[in-house]
Amino acid sequence: MKITVMTADEQFVTLDVDADESVENVKALLEVETNVPIQNQQLLFNGKEMKNTEQLSAAGVKEGDLMMMVSNANSASANDLSFNPDGSAANPRAFQQHVRRDARVMEQLLQSDPTLGQMILGDDVDGLQNLLRERHRHRLQLRRQQEEELALLYADPFDVEAQKKIEAIIQQRGIDENWEAALEHNPEGFARVVMLYVDMEVNGVPLKAFVDSGAQSTIISKSCAERCGLLRLLDQRYKGIAHGVGQSEILGRIHVAPIKIGHVFYPCSFMVLDSPNMEFLFGLDMLRKHQCAIDLKENVLRVGGGEVSVPFLQEKDIPSHFLDEERYTKQQSLSTPSAPGTSGGTPKNDRYSTAPSGSNTSGTPRNVSTQGAEYEAKVTQLMDLGFSRETVTRALTLANGNVEQAAGFLFAG
Repeated sequence: MKITVMTADEQFVTLDVDADESVENVKALLEVETNVPIQNQQLLFNGKEMKNTEQLSAAGVKEGDLMMMVSNANSASANDLSFNPDGSAANPRAFQQHVRRDARVMEQLLQSDPTLGQMILGDDVDGLQNLLRERHRHRLQLRRQQEEELALLYADPFDVEAQKKIEAIIQQRGIDENWEAALEHNPEGFARVVMLYVDMEVNGVPLKAFVDSGAQSTIISKSCAERCGLLRLLDQRYKGIAHGVGQSEILGRIHVAPIKIGHVFYPCSFMVLDSPNMEFLFGLDMLRKHQCAIDLKENVLRVGGGEVSVPFLQEKDIPSHFLDEERYTKQQSLSTPSAPGTSGGTPKNDRYSTAPSGSNTSGTPRNVSTQGAEYEAKVTQLMDLGFSRETVTRALTLANGNVEQAAGFLFAG
């Protein structure tokens, strides 16, 4: 196994030793590496001095552990650089200064362990102590886990509980290996995905438009519609409730208004929502109407079959409150219950749809009949996927009875 020793002259020495190696033999190796005689060496682990006749495994030293080597002539320094039983430094200021004095060691530490390196360079002593304690707890947890796994190897093969634990360990190892492979080959998968925004003008007012092909309808917030001078055109017959992750009140519909994409003007209709965290969403209805294509290779939105191309905005060009939209939507979903019997979707990924009060207009979903063997068969088919009847009937209503679309809503939501 490999262990690391911090020496008295501010060096980190890595040794490859056997777990049953004696402390005296480790000191002999350190004498070769550091030219410090064995009789002048003190090896400290977890704040305690290790005896020459003691074995590393008996002292609790494991793979990757850190020990301190100090001179007998400087016992005060040894105490300052020792560690407490909980893994924290006995004198964190002295530990910081000791490591900082060696520029080469600091450079290596910042490359191999930037979190610890930044803590040593900073002034947050409590943060450094908490980090050292957390690392110590993690090592203890790994040690206990290894001991439990070793004990399971000798467990009764007919013990059902032991076999379940072994199965769980094997499954977890597969997950860990998959995670490590993803870190190596697909690291961008762990980064935050910036949503697609483009610059547009609505009725002459410049906006950052959120492009969302997963939203059925194009929407605009009440405050944004007022800023664009369009609130006077609001048709309140199209009131409703938009459901999804939380809910928003649909105030009505603006049937047509000019939007400018690039240098070309296009007619656009949109619903007005009482949603302060979503200004303007360019949904699937207008994407289809104006033959738009989302080109992620070139990172542009093509409109009108390609006559206009506008670039998607970089993260630095998107207002910060837009980037926090998901957090606001989740808070809204926790504070506002869903109302049954209405249709709609979320600003981000679900579908928006509504109809005028007391009417059923073309282009809006009709209520699906809840009677008949055919409908019950659809409900049963979707409930077999693990969803409740209430959720299934709501999805069928949104999908106008289409089982495949309803299943898509269920898995997307």
